[in-house]
Order: sequence, then structure tokens, then C-alpha cells
Amino acid sequence: MLRLLSLLQTHRYWAGMELADRLGVSARTLRRDVDRLRELGYPVLASRGVAGGYQLRAGAAVPPLLLDDDEAVAIVVGLRAAVAGPVAGIEEPAVRALAKVAQVIPRRLRHRADALGAYTVPVPVGGPPVDAGMLTAIALAARAEERLRFGYTDHEGAATHRHVEPHRLVSLSGRWYLVGFDVDRSDWRTFRLDRIAQPLTTGARFRPRPLPGGDAGAFVRAAVRSVPARQQADVLVWAPAGEVAQVVGRWATVEPWDPAERGEAARRAGTSGRDGAERDDPSEQGSGGEDAGEQRGDAGPCRLRMSADDPAWAMLLLARVGAPFEVLGPPELAERVRAVGRLFTSAPPPR
Repeated sequence: MLRLLSLLQTHRYWAGMELADRLGVSARTLRRDVDRLRELGYPVLASRGVAGGYQLRAGAAVPPLLLDDDEAVAIVVGLRAAVAGPVAGIEEPAVRALAKVAQVIPRRLRHRADALGAYTVPVPVGGPPVDAGMLTAIALAARAEERLRFGYTDHEGAATHRHVEPHRLVSLSGRWYLVGFDVDRSDWRTFRLDRIAQPLTTGARFRPRPLPGGDAGAFVRAAVRSVPARQQADVLVWAPAGEVAQVVGRWATVEPWDPAERGEAARRAGTSGRDGAERDDPSEQGSGGEDAGEQRGDAGPCRLRMSADDPAWAMLLLARVGAPFEVLGPPELAERVRAVGRLFTSAPPPR
């Protein structure tokens, strides 16, 4: 019955024989399952005759939970927030759930949720922002097995038009990706959603193709590794490795610093152990903007590595860690940190 509900939630019209064949059940079993869905509150429309079939329409309530209006709006807004929220691993289920709820929620409640979302400002964990409406539209197209057309700008800045059979949406390292079969190129492709413009459904249905390897997440990871990252941040953080790893989660790798290299790290930081002689240029003090020698003590350091297209993403993650740090590379990141440090320390005090 769950598979039947999943197909009906595409809101396309299903011929009875086609639907039964897709589910691998008899017409009698199909009718029985439809009756059960109706008992739960799902408004399944049926037509009789040779061309008879089934279709799910939006109802006046949200079955089977029978939520009141305020609860339904809260679920939509909460799911949209979860799409860009700080809980790792919840983004993709949130998109799937949002696509389902958006199909059955009454229009009057959808307008309330849109208004509430438009006038609230979430703070994303990192990475480029992606409109929740775009995520929902693409997820619905993938579920309905309907082709998409959209504009796309690749990592070199070249703009193209794509005709794609959407397969899966994948969240990885603060970014959203669409895995799909590019019809014009006759091959599977990975598309960053922040580079997609104006995705439109074409009305053309497609039969799902088997994805090479069968794992959309692994497919995206392999595609991302094949594109050289613009920034490979390498940072020493003066805090226990376990605590840093809890903060950065999957966004970076953390490893203990080799004790044999501690003396070299102290030399680069302009300190000897815990003494920490003050430098002439405050911006050079451990890239943290203060005399980090007094703060470091025996905690750490540990080594934090991450890949990022934009130094701002690396700085955001370091700010979340909230511990003294030193940028080992690249030089562009170190200079950006120093520039931001000078900007903040030069701000006049409040009057």
C-alpha cells in the first residue's frame, strides 16, 4: 500500500491496468488498497470503464495525521528550514517529506507557509543558498518521472541549456546536487543546484534508467572528486581534536597533530611552547587576531582540512569552532582571514 500511495502522490492520472502492472498486483488487490487509503482520509478519485483509473487530489485536511491548520503550516516551515539546517543527514529526507506535504496541503495553508517563510531569515550552515521551492519542484519531477529543462552554468562559467531526466537530489558538503540523465548528451551528469536556473517541467514522461553503480551519493562524491577544488584549506586549531570534530561534523576532517611537528608549529606561530612572544603585527598572531600563545596551552593543536570553493565557507566553519587557529594554507585563505581580522578590530567602539 505504501508503494501505491507513493505513485498516487505524483498526482498524475494512472490507468487501472497500468497501476496494477506497475505494482505487480491484481486489479482486485489494487481496488482493496485504494479503499484502505480512502479510509485513512486520502482523497483518491476513481473512474470506471475500459480507460478507468485513479488519481489523488489535494484534500481539505492532511491525511492520515489529520493535522489542524497551524500544525500543517508549522510542518511545512520546519521542513523548509531543515533543508538548510545544521543537522547533518536530514536534508534529503526533509526534501522528500516537503515534496509529499506540498502535494496534499490545502492551498490556503500553502499561502500562509509561503508568507511565513518569506519573512523569516534562517542562518544556513554554509555553502550557497538554494531555494526550497526549487528543491521541491525538482524532487516532484523526479518522483513523477517527468523530464526537466533548465539553464546551467558549469564550474568554468560556461552557460548551457540542459534537458534532463531527474533521478535523485543529494546533499554533500554544504551543497545540493541533482543526479540525472542528460538527454542531449546521452549520459549521466551531476548538477549543482545553485548553478541551475529556471527549472521547468516538460510534461514528457520517462522510464527510469539504472544509475551506474546504483548509489547516487557515491556517484556525486566521485564527480566532485574529479573536479579540482579551488581551495584546500589546511589549518591548525588549538583545541582537542574530538571537540573540533564534533563541531565541524562531516564538513571537514580532523586529525591529531603529530607531537614531532609541535615545535615547527610553534616556530611558525612566533611562540615557543606556551610563552607566546607578542608579534609586531596583531594580524599575524596565529591568524586568530589575538595573542594566541596565551590561549593555546596544552590543548591541541589538531589539524583541520577542508575543501571549499570560497574562503568565506572555511572562515565560517573556523568561527563555529571558536578556538585559536593558524592557517597553513592556502595563502589566499590566510590573507582573507587577516583582512577580515583587521576589518573587525578597526571597527569603532559603540557610542
